[in-house]
Amino acid sequence: MANIASTTASAGTDVTARALREAVFAGLISLGLFVLFVGLKSDQNIRNELILNQRWGLLAIFVIVAAVGRFAMVAYVRPALARRKAAKAAAEDVAKEETFFSRNFSKIAIAFLLVYPPIIVALFGVQGSLKWVDNFGIQILIYVMLAWGLNIVVGLAGLLDLGYVAFYAVGAYSYALLSTYFGLSFWILLPVAGILAGFWGMILGFPVLRLRGDYLAIVTLAFGEIIRLVLINWTEVTKGTFGVSGIAKATLFGIKFDASKDGFAAMMGLPMSSAYYKIFLFYLILALALLTAYVTMRLRRMPIGRAWEALREDEIACRSLGINTVTTKLTAFATGAMFGGIAGSFFAVRQGFVSPESFVFLESAVILAIVVLGGMGSLTGIAVAAVVMIGGTEILRELSFLKAIFGQDFTPELYRMLIFGLAMVVVMVWKPRGFVGSREPTAFLHERKAVSGSFTKEGHG
Repeated sequence: MANIASTTASAGTDVTARALREAVFAGLISLGLFVLFVGLKSDQNIRNELILNQRWGLLAIFVIVAAVGRFAMVAYVRPALARRKAAKAAAEDVAKEETFFSRNFSKIAIAFLLVYPPIIVALFGVQGSLKWVDNFGIQILIYVMLAWGLNIVVGLAGLLDLGYVAFYAVGAYSYALLSTYFGLSFWILLPVAGILAGFWGMILGFPVLRLRGDYLAIVTLAFGEIIRLVLINWTEVTKGTFGVSGIAKATLFGIKFDASKDGFAAMMGLPMSSAYYKIFLFYLILALALLTAYVTMRLRRMPIGRAWEALREDEIACRSLGINTVTTKLTAFATGAMFGGIAGSFFAVRQGFVSPESFVFLESAVILAIVVLGGMGSLTGIAVAAVVMIGGTEILRELSFLKAIFGQDFTPELYRMLIFGLAMVVVMVWKPRGFVGSREPTAFLHERKAVSGSFTKEGHG
C-alpha cells in the first residue's frame, strides 16, 4: 500500500512539474506573439508624428491567461479526460435512452423561433425590439440558410466550395438590378434570383467536373473573386464600388410597411414603427430557411441525394456503380447555388443597399466554417454553429463593460476573429467532426442506426 501511495504521489508530482513547465513555455510563446500586436499600439499625435502607446497591462493579461490555461489543461483537464475515457471503456456498453428534449429538439427550436418576436416585443417594447429581431434573429437565420445551402455541396456531395459567396452576390444583385430597372416585385424576383444563381452554379460545375480536393477549392475560390471583380468593374450596370441603393422593400400581399394611410401600421391601427417590417422579414427568412431544410431532407431520401452521399464517400466507387457523376455534381452545385441566390435576394431586401464589399472571401470562409463546425451533413449542428458564430459576433458588441478592465481604447468586436479562431481550434480538437459528429444513413438494413463520424473519411462529415 505504501508503494502504491508513493507511486501515485510521484505521478502527481511529475504531472504538476510538467504542467508548470508547459505553462512557462505557453507564457513565453504568447509573449512573443502578442508583444507587437497587443503590448505596443501605433498612433499619431497632434503633429501627425508616429508614436507608440505601451499597453503592458493588457499584454500581461494575455500572457497570464495563456499560462494559466495551459497549466489547467495539463494538470487537471487531461487527467480528468483520461480517467473518464478509461471508465467509459471499462463500463458496459449500455444504449442510452433519448430524452424528450433531444428527441424533439428541432420542434422545440422551431416553436421558440415562432414566438421569439412577440417575446422580444413584450420584454423591450416595439422600438426596443429592433436590435434583437434584426441582429440576433434575421442575420443569424440568413447565415443558417446560406450554410444549409452550402451543406448540399460540401456536406452531402463532398465538393469543397470556397466561392459560395458568388451565388449569394448573384442573388442580391439580381433582385437589386431587376427591381430598380424593371420595377418587378419581390415575390416575382425571389424565385428568379434563385434560378439565376442556380444557372451560375451549373456554369461553375462544368469546368470542375474532373477536379477534386484542393484543385476544386482553388477553382471555386477563383470563381468567387471573378464575380466580385465583375461587380466592381462593370460600373454601367452595377455602379461599381458605389453599389445599388434605394432597393424596393418587400410587401405583404401588396401592403407596404411605410407611413402612408394604406401602410401596414395605419391599416392595423398601430403606431408607426420600422419594427413591424423587421418582424415581417424575420418570419419570411424563417420560412425560407425551413423550406431549405425541408427540401434538403427530401432530396437526401431521393436517388439524387443518395448519389450525392455516394459521391462524397468515394467517387470511383460511385462511378463504378453506374451513377452519372456529371449530373450528380451539377445538381449539387445548382441546388446549393439556388438557395444561396434566394438568401442573397432576401439580403438585398433587408439592407436596401448592396455593394461588392458585402461579398468578399471572408463571407465564404465564415459560411464554410459554420458547416464544418456544425458537422457536415447535419442540419441541426449547422444551425447551432450559426447561432454560436454569428450570435457571438453580435454579443461582443454588447460587452462594453470590458473597457473598465482593458481600458477605454479596448473595442471587443475588433477581437472577434481572434476569439473565433481560438474557438474553432478548441472545437476541432475537442469535436473533430463538429458539434454533431454522427449522422443517420438514408439507406439501412432492418434498423436505422447513427453512423459515427470516426468511420468516415477525413474531411467528410
